[in-house]
Amino acid sequence: MRIVQVLIPEGKREPVLAVLDDEQIDYAVWDETGRGEFEALVQFPIPPIGVEPVMARLREAGISENAYTIVLSPETVVSSRLEALKKRYSGLRISREELIARAEDLAPATSTFLAFLVLSTIIATGGLLLDSAATIIGAMVVAPLMGPAISASVGTVINERELASRGVKLQVGGLLLAIAVAAVIGAIMKGTLLLPPALDIREIGQIAERTSPNFLSLFLALGSGLAGAISIMRGSGSTLVGVAIAVALVPPAATSGLGLAWGFYGVAITAAVLVLVNLLTINVSALILFWLSGFRPAEEKAVGSARSAVISRAAVLVILIALLSVVLALVTYTSFQASLVKQQVDQELWDMFEEPEYVEAGIGRSEVINVKYTPSDLLLDEPVKVGFLVGYQAGGEIPPDIATVASERLKEATGKDVEVTIGFVVAQQTAT
Repeated sequence: MRIVQVLIPEGKREPVLAVLDDEQIDYAVWDETGRGEFEALVQFPIPPIGVEPVMARLREAGISENAYTIVLSPETVVSSRLEALKKRYSGLRISREELIARAEDLAPATSTFLAFLVLSTIIATGGLLLDSAATIIGAMVVAPLMGPAISASVGTVINERELASRGVKLQVGGLLLAIAVAAVIGAIMKGTLLLPPALDIREIGQIAERTSPNFLSLFLALGSGLAGAISIMRGSGSTLVGVAIAVALVPPAATSGLGLAWGFYGVAITAAVLVLVNLLTINVSALILFWLSGFRPAEEKAVGSARSAVISRAAVLVILIALLSVVLALVTYTSFQASLVKQQVDQELWDMFEEPEYVEAGIGRSEVINVKYTPSDLLLDEPVKVGFLVGYQAGGEIPPDIATVASERLKEATGKDVEVTIGFVVAQQTAT
């Protein structure tokens, strides 16, 4: 429920109260004595979804944009007279005016936004280098990226170009700043005692996750954008939803910056692609959901302009997502193929050393098999590199062609060129 307070301009009391009577809304009126251009203050309860249509009728009755309108959210309203009003205005979304106010509140002052973004990037970069998921999630609580994403979509839907423009600028500028901050932190820390010497960041689990983006990334961003839009337009809590949006943007941006610091430009590019895909998906999902939920500009003549802006912007975002999805599709396919090759190698070697000639000779492979075959190896048609250990009894003979036999069998099983490296371990057993 909402409590609306409206100042009634001079000479407009009767038409304004007539609207409330026609809507069967209970109200209270006080004479206004502070300013000469207003004659009264009217207050009335209304369900959240009813604020917008009732305010539209009040504007037609003479409530101008210069008049003060305050929408309050009370803790509790107790009255049996409200049931009919709730049935007439049934729905869960908030009014256009509340949506605008929430969008503006979520996009803080530029200095505040930049301060929180830099701090969240510093924490996230540390979490990536420490391979700590908990630290990264903690950094996302600080990240202020939900506000700009929502305000950009709200501004487009209600034809508030300044609000939309500010949201876009904060998002793009903020993420570029995040990449730069992470690159600077990486360059500083790389030569210190805080990190192991010759650290390869590509082997860190949290970083590797952001350098192998696949189609699941789209679902994360899509869900984050929809959750953010729903939480705002239904007036529910948005802090945890903001964390989901930040997770989709800040860690990959920090990963891209670390890639630049270490000179791994492939890491920087793939992480930047993930950032861009997530950013576009969050924005297009929120934009479409706000429009489908019925949010429109207050002026009827601006609806057509807003519709054109929504369609054109959604079309551009979808096209860009489709183009970038080619990269996601490629990574998804190559990752699947690389995993499949590793499974085939493991199974074939198991079958090979279970054959009688190796079992009778007391020769068997270890459980540890190192298969090096990455998506980039698949794209460049590089051979699969396989390393494993072979154990044999002391005094026994080692077949000289194990590596060759294994290589040929693996080549036939996988359809790939295979380079095999074998280490031999002498097995000894204590006497009983």
